[in-house]
Amino acid sequence: MNSNTHVMVIGGGYAGVMAANRLTGRDDVTVTLVNPRPSFVHRIRLHQLLAETDSAVVEYGEVLTERASLLVDTVTRVDAAARRVELASGESLDYDYLIYAVGSCSAAPTVPGADEYAYPIATLEDAQRLRPVLDAAPAGSAVTVVGAGPTGIETAAELAEAGRSVTLVCGGVLGPYLHARGRRSVTRRLARLGVNVLEGPDTKVTAVSEGAVQLSGGLTLPSEVTLWTVGFGVPDLAARSGLSTDALGRLLTDETLTSVDDDRIVAAGDSATPSALSPRMSCQAAMPMGARAADTVLSRIGGEQPATFNQVFGAQCISLGRRAGIFQFADRFDDAVWFNIAGRPGAKLKELVCKVVVKHLADEAGEPGSYKLHLKTRGGTRRQLVQERGVDTLTAPERVL
Repeated sequence: MNSNTHVMVIGGGYAGVMAANRLTGRDDVTVTLVNPRPSFVHRIRLHQLLAETDSAVVEYGEVLTERASLLVDTVTRVDAAARRVELASGESLDYDYLIYAVGSCSAAPTVPGADEYAYPIATLEDAQRLRPVLDAAPAGSAVTVVGAGPTGIETAAELAEAGRSVTLVCGGVLGPYLHARGRRSVTRRLARLGVNVLEGPDTKVTAVSEGAVQLSGGLTLPSEVTLWTVGFGVPDLAARSGLSTDALGRLLTDETLTSVDDDRIVAAGDSATPSALSPRMSCQAAMPMGARAADTVLSRIGGEQPATFNQVFGAQCISLGRRAGIFQFADRFDDAVWFNIAGRPGAKLKELVCKVVVKHLADEAGEPGSYKLHLKTRGGTRRQLVQERGVDTLTAPERVL
């Protein structure tokens, strides 16, 4: 092996930045971070961008170490056999190891008219495209948010607090992740904000047109602006590159986050699926996965056996405007429990989480290896989940020295 090892990280989100920072802890490792944007997107604040309460952007100088080279470009193909990536600029770059952290995006809607008349908000570009549309809409015009997961709830609350007339179409239950007690708390807060919440079996969207949303129960909603927050997808880079993926397109890995096709490729974040059992798409999973991916690469460089990924969840926090929120606690399997912290304390906790996420990245940039949350274990939770749900533990190819 060369005296200097070049590790390329594709994707500059929570997982990619954590991995890039951590890798620089070795002097004999060179890190290149490839990302299509020149700034870090704080995705858990994107709903705030719509209401102009935050920019949802952080400069890379605040979260990315100077020892990692940032290349603003897009990877169009990974040539695993040649250990090379092709870029949209026409150039290509060689690597010794690759960390695949391309993140997630909006799922392609299958509802007629949704692709043309509804606005996704899963990426910075989505939110930036929607912002002038909202500005141009009269203050009292109807805004419909489709999807009642955390993104839909947060967006509906943020816009309502800003004075918009908002209808939240659940397509089923409001906040499926929430415990019934937490759901009641969210329902009360949305009601106080004036959000019209439509839930139940008759609230599935069957069509979207210019100025209207059609529901399965026959109701037609007037809608000046329709926002689509239903589901997430992932970029198809892995599939286009001939790498093994799950049905959604996430890169298949073993429990060390190593690709089942190539032990020089390690994945992290929303675009990875260890043993075909992916953790919840979130920064709460992405940062520990980024740290684990980096540790896997560093172990291989050092000739050591990599450790496995530990899934550690304990709560999910949802903002409900700037003055309220809910911190929904969960058990070790990430299932919501009765206890939650709501109202203004919930809002303060959510804001603290948003700030701590950036601090974790900045601290790792200043002191690679300082992040420890991915090293915590909860009694073999991950292994138990894999066994109980009947998932085969996928195995990466044996390392060839």
